[in-house]
Amino acid sequence: MLRNTVLRQNCRLSFKRLLSSSHKPWLAAPAAADKQPIVDLGASTSTANIVPPTGAAILKGGFAKDTTYGTRPIYLDMQATTPTDPRVLDKMLQFYTGLYGNPHSSTHAYGWETEKEVEKARKYVADVIGADPKEIVFTSGATESNNMAIKGVPRFYKSTKKHIITAQTEHKCVLNSARHLQDEGFDVTYLPVGEDGLIDLEQLEKAIRKDTCLVSIMGVNNEIGVIQPLEEIGRICKKNKVFFHTDCAQAYGKIPLDVNKLNIDMMSISSHKIYGPKGCGALYIRRRPRVRMDPIITGGGQERGLRSGTLAPPLVAGFGEAARLLIQEYDFDKNHIEYLANKLKTGLLSIEDTILNGSADHRFNGCVNISFAYIEGESLLMALNDIALSSGSACTSASLEPSYVLHALGADDALAHSSIRFGIGRFTTEEEIDYVINAIHKRVNFLRELSPLWEMKQEGIDLNSIEWSGH
Repeated sequence: MLRNTVLRQNCRLSFKRLLSSSHKPWLAAPAAADKQPIVDLGASTSTANIVPPTGAAILKGGFAKDTTYGTRPIYLDMQATTPTDPRVLDKMLQFYTGLYGNPHSSTHAYGWETEKEVEKARKYVADVIGADPKEIVFTSGATESNNMAIKGVPRFYKSTKKHIITAQTEHKCVLNSARHLQDEGFDVTYLPVGEDGLIDLEQLEKAIRKDTCLVSIMGVNNEIGVIQPLEEIGRICKKNKVFFHTDCAQAYGKIPLDVNKLNIDMMSISSHKIYGPKGCGALYIRRRPRVRMDPIITGGGQERGLRSGTLAPPLVAGFGEAARLLIQEYDFDKNHIEYLANKLKTGLLSIEDTILNGSADHRFNGCVNISFAYIEGESLLMALNDIALSSGSACTSASLEPSYVLHALGADDALAHSSIRFGIGRFTTEEEIDYVINAIHKRVNFLRELSPLWEMKQEGIDLNSIEWSGH
């Protein structure tokens, strides 16, 4: 415990050193009106002057660069990506200087030493989920891993199996891969979810057919943080002799996962969601009983012939180090994130007409999705330009369409448009959460005062009784 505490202290000290450059991209101080606290959540939040915290140096950037986008905001978008842990960076730097050999070069020491580090990283990644290192196939990220599983298995068994099952709230890369298979003649069942975001296990079992080859259900939803019942799904799939794939980009290392206990046959993993580098991921593929698939990338036969191409040792080693730190820091991360998430939820849900999206019980605490009725989520995001947030998945947030995930939960367009996702991680500080709570109280109230719908609601008018005319 003492060693872990010292490591964390050194980690934070390294952030402070990174900030010693002449250019410090601090947040601009808020207007005087914004400095007063809006809600008293206890002694730690009822200070007279809450200003943007200057701690959490990782969120202010070690690479200070002049930018046309203004000063660096507080970062609460951990589902989109996480900051790289400095200990991960230290590991990666070795491979940009001395350890530059090709890990697939088997005739000299440069290849041997790099291959050794790659295999060490493979073991670290496998240890998090109780897998054999030989069952880990490195990829460029969870999107590629999902494509490998969703397309590879059905194509291998296409002569006898033509049906797959997934859920309506899956990540876009899973849904689009499934639609791609429909173009190839496969049948796809998209399971609905309840208001809590969970699938119905009875519906799943009824949907399985004799020609079903694959069920793909994600572990933790990237927009609302709901945790699906993986153990029960795995049990159903095993009983019906159907392969079970799960997209665990948001779950890996954040909730307990054991591929053998959960009867998982394939699992997609992402490095940059666990404080590792971008551009690297993995697909766990069970060896006994063996899962067969057609590779989507062919070539030199690397990674058991399932994913050809030269591996990037700096990324793989960084991924492995991030996975090793997940185990080492698990208790600290879990307790830290749970504490801050509870504080954030309590502070924001005290605002009138706010809704926590997804199950209140079966969820990962680090993902908090809240709808603020009678305002546009995009308007709130613009008003909160000192806080980096998202109104949905980073992969689809450029679209002005309301969240398809919230639609699947039964939310109407207005409520879906008013949702904001808050992501909390290892380096989020309590001071930042205090600032966010108070800033949102102020700006939600300001935006609602501009809303005619809010004014009608305050006057007691039932908005559902109004017949709106279109022009």
